[in-house]
Amino acid sequence: MTATSHVTAEQTQFINGVAGKLSGFLSQQQDLMATVSPDVEPLIGSISNLVTGGKRLRALMCYWGWRGAGGPAGDPDIITAGCALELFQAAALIHDDIIDRSDTRRGGPSVHKRFNQLHEMNGWALDSGRFGDAAAILTGDLCLSFSEESFTEIGHRAAAGSPARRIFNVMRAEVMAGQYLDILEEVAGPVRDRAGSVERAKSIIRYKSAKYSTEHPLALGGALAGAPEGLLKGYSEFSLPLGEAFQMRDDVLGVFGDPETTGKPAGDDLREGKRTVLVGFAINQAPPAEADYLDRMLGNPGLGEVEVAEIRRVIVECGALDATESLIAELSNRAFEALERLPLEDLPLVALRQLAEAAVSRAA
Repeated sequence: MTATSHVTAEQTQFINGVAGKLSGFLSQQQDLMATVSPDVEPLIGSISNLVTGGKRLRALMCYWGWRGAGGPAGDPDIITAGCALELFQAAALIHDDIIDRSDTRRGGPSVHKRFNQLHEMNGWALDSGRFGDAAAILTGDLCLSFSEESFTEIGHRAAAGSPARRIFNVMRAEVMAGQYLDILEEVAGPVRDRAGSVERAKSIIRYKSAKYSTEHPLALGGALAGAPEGLLKGYSEFSLPLGEAFQMRDDVLGVFGDPETTGKPAGDDLREGKRTVLVGFAINQAPPAEADYLDRMLGNPGLGEVEVAEIRRVIVECGALDATESLIAELSNRAFEALERLPLEDLPLVALRQLAEAAVSRAA
């Protein structure tokens, strides 16, 4: 068996373990909720739907951080950690979709949209949109609670004061801070100094996405396996630029991606008003009149195909797309160079290289 096939087999076993753990955990929660009222069933149903499938990037980073630090394959603790990360990711997605007013997720309705549709289907009173948002907020909060409950199940390795607990706590706090920076930039960006837009967007990417997508999960797995500080530092040197490149690739797809592949309408990020690195470069590099046009159009939910096409033209012609692609390449190179310096055995090294290549070169 080659290293690649060995990686595939081991990852499949881990992913199946996480899926089974999530299914069992949520089934228990469903039984508990049934004692409250059958009316709350859609809460657990929405969570179950969201954690089924997906790339499992965070769980896999955690797993290979664990294996790279000498953790054994198939250990129940690392499967539980993967489950906790998937639940935290689901909570973040639910809340992010509400904040961004995004009605689609992975090619289907987002959680708040599902509750909106439930309201309309039953002909309930009052405002369906407000009901959908409120129900989804509660679902996301419940998901956060489940994530904590799952992580605590690990026991002494995840106990208060442990390295793994510190990483898990910091990860959750930083995501909330990064999310706030994101919504702040949407409203304050148009009146702030344009020269700082790219650096502000980089900070948002780092704290809202990169750290919790790659850096913290990899370190978390390592810490659970007892990794020394030197290895955790090396993990960070690899995973942080990787996470930043991953998010910038996501931002490019949010403007130029094929809806059939991404599962989201074309130009949705523009309608949501996301002030990404791509947009920051465009606002800095476009002629003043076109930069003003971008400022006016960003965040307009009524953007049609003509306006989206015009924004794309501005982004391309001013060199913002090329600048973003160059930065993605620079960050990717930095990550791969750091990966080669890690003192890892062949299996985790091959696995992390494959995850990194998929993260920065994906089309969805």
